[in-house]
Formats: sequence, C-alpha cells, structure tokens
Amino acid sequence: MISPGRPYTVTAAELAERGRDRIPTELITHEHLVYSSPATLAFNSPGAQGFGVKRAGLTVPGSVMLLVAPGCCGRNTTLLNESHEYDGRFFFLLMSETDLVTGRHLTKISDATSEIVDFLEGEGKKPSCVMICVTCVDALLGTDMDRVCSKAEEACGIPVRPCYMYALTREGRKPPMTYVRQSIYAMLEPRKKVPSTVNIMGYFSPLNDDSEIYDLLRQAGVKKINEISRMEDFNEYLSMAEANFNLVLNAEARFAAQDLQNRLGLPFIEMSRMYQMDRIKNQYIGLGRALGTEFDFESYRLAARAAIDELVSEYPDLRVAVGEICNANPFELALAMSRCGIKVAQIYGTVGPEVMPFISELAELSPDTEIYTNLSPTMIHYNISSDRKDIDLTIGKDARYYHPGCPNVMWSEEIQPFGFSGVRRLFEEMKAVLKKADGSENCERKEAL
Repeated sequence: MISPGRPYTVTAAELAERGRDRIPTELITHEHLVYSSPATLAFNSPGAQGFGVKRAGLTVPGSVMLLVAPGCCGRNTTLLNESHEYDGRFFFLLMSETDLVTGRHLTKISDATSEIVDFLEGEGKKPSCVMICVTCVDALLGTDMDRVCSKAEEACGIPVRPCYMYALTREGRKPPMTYVRQSIYAMLEPRKKVPSTVNIMGYFSPLNDDSEIYDLLRQAGVKKINEISRMEDFNEYLSMAEANFNLVLNAEARFAAQDLQNRLGLPFIEMSRMYQMDRIKNQYIGLGRALGTEFDFESYRLAARAAIDELVSEYPDLRVAVGEICNANPFELALAMSRCGIKVAQIYGTVGPEVMPFISELAELSPDTEIYTNLSPTMIHYNISSDRKDIDLTIGKDARYYHPGCPNVMWSEEIQPFGFSGVRRLFEEMKAVLKKADGSENCERKEAL
C-alpha cells in the first residue's frame, strides 16, 4: 500500500495474490524514477565496495584496464587505483566534449593501448592483456567495440577485450555484470581436455575454503578445481580451457558458460546459491547423478542443521529484516528463515518474475511480511520510529541503513559462501552478533537519517 509521505510496501500475501504477471508498477524500476538508496549506491558507484565492472575486468591475472570515459565517469576509479591491489593497473583516456559529439576518441584507443603496453614493458611489467572499459557514451554512439579492440590488439601485440560499463543495459538481456563475465573468459583458447579438472564460475572471488563443494568434487574424482580468482598468472588462467566441464554457481555467468561451450566445447552444469536445506541437498543429489556418483554430504548437512537449531532454540521469537545487499537472494533467504521458524518482518529487494515462486511460498508461511523496494523514490520517507520498532536483527547493508540501531549481520564479504557451509556460517554469525548485543533488547528507537 502507499500513502502520502509513506514508503511503498506490500505484504507477501498481497504480492502472491497478484502473481508474476501483475507485479505493482511501484516495484518495477523502469516505471518510475529510481531512488539512490544504499542498494543503488552500492550497485552503481564505480568506487563502491564489491565487484563492479572495473574490478571484475581486472580478475584476469596480469591484466590492466584503459578506462575510456568523460571525467565524471572516471573520477571514482582513482579510489581503486590508490588500492595496493590495483596499483598501476588503471589507465585513463578522458573524453572531451568534441569526443562526446563526434566519437573522435575512438581513433585514439589503439595508440593509447600501445603506449600503455610499451610503458609497462619498459618498467619490466608487461601486461597479459588490456581490458577497455567504455561507458554509456559509447552505448549511445553505437560503437563497435569488438572492431575497436581488434584494431588495438594488432597495434599493441597482446589481447585486448571490451568491458561495458553500460548502466543503460542494466535491465536488458545482457547487463554489464553478465557481459563482463564473458569478457574475462574470452581469451581462453581450445586445449586438450583433462577429465579430472573442473572450473567453478560465477564469482570474482573464491568460495570459503571450508565449502563442501570442494570435497564433493574430489569425491567425484576431480583433482584440480579452478577459480579465476585463485589463478596466479596468465598461463595458469589459460589452463582453465583444459577443464572437463564448468560448474556455474551464479546465473550471471550463464552467458559466459554458454560462450565457452560454443567456442571450446566445454559443457556446464548450473547450480544456485540457496539457504533452504532440502533444496541444497536436492541440488547435490542432482549434481551427483550428472557426474555418475553419490555424494556423502551428511556431515556438512548436520553441521548446518545444528547451527540453525542452536539459534532458533536460543532465540525462539527472533524477528529479522532481510536486505538485498548481501550474499543471498533476499527472498530465498527470507523463505529459508521462515521455514526454520524465524519471523521475517521485512524484506528490502528488487521484485521480478524470477522471485515470485519464493514469494508465493513465503506468503503461506509469513503472509504479513512487508516487502519494500530499495529503488522506489518513496523510500526517502522510511522512518524506523513509525515503520517498524520490533526488529531484533538485520541482514545486509541496506537493512542496516534502515535500522541503524539494530544488531546487524552484513553478510557481504567478498569470499563467497555456498551450500551447507554457507548456511552454517550465516547462522553462527547471526548467533554471535545477537550474543554480542546480549540479544535482549530490540532496535534503538531512533529515526534513520
């Protein structure tokens, strides 16, 4: 419901009743102005925490990036350039007003890439490849970046690939974070397959070392498990082409996996990060069948189950608010918690047809759960003193913003949780945060700034 001076909200029951074909326009981003709440700031800002197009493009070992953009688009990149991790890996080709109108900057890219490679080679740091990051300007100009990169590659003598920082395509078939995943695997060339090698795709940082997925793959006879974030140099990166198959853990990597399948004959199996115990189990059973084996994951399942039971036993009346700036789908996570007996009072997330199955199930367990969208301009009116006073714990950076006095689990580390290990870690962290806050008082009664 919506009223003057109030944020738009809808309950899980109301949204489920409408169905995937009648999602309220207030929840559809292209139907209204977009509010730069914590979620959009973290998603859009080039210097934001986490992986945007710029950091993602530099996941290839030894790569450097040439940012071709107006000064306003490149300014925040200097924050990353100051980081020791990215020292000397960012270069800039700033566009003038004339460039914006005529596209004249395109004639400078080949010379710029050659200059970068020559300079770094003179310093004894010849890069493995150059990633060309372009902005919405070139989207509007209709620039053929494949042709531009091909010409630059001929000029500098090393691979050159495009990275599209096109916010305009965020809701299209291939949004920026999907496209950049294809770019970072685009330099793999056909190699003889090694049956005992597997690539894990989906994230720009590795999974937690104690994730059971590593053990389960080894149970299936896998001896080498590749993740791009763990590749030490460019030659090791190129060896990813030897994999027997790709295991895709994030849907945004599906397009890249399909490209590798078409180019290199590399098949892929897709799984999703979930927090519902039975669905994690079913995914592993399905993966085992695909690989012709039966996994033994019971110890990992029991450890996760124990962490859940300990939390629910100690805090039986726990009420949480779940945000979308965390390592989870907020609607799937809310459903998982509701199935464990935890009351999910609020969800902050972007609603689309793909999450409606979660919302439909959630409506049966927790029909009064309030759903807000971080992208609605009405969220500027969100006020903790009037919108909710009895949240015990928040999950995610955005939920923390809306309830500043509440115990919070950020759950947004770059090292990625997955499977039963992810569930165990989350519930252990929830318990630790509640214990630190003594778990006896609700949120402070103060207004969000």
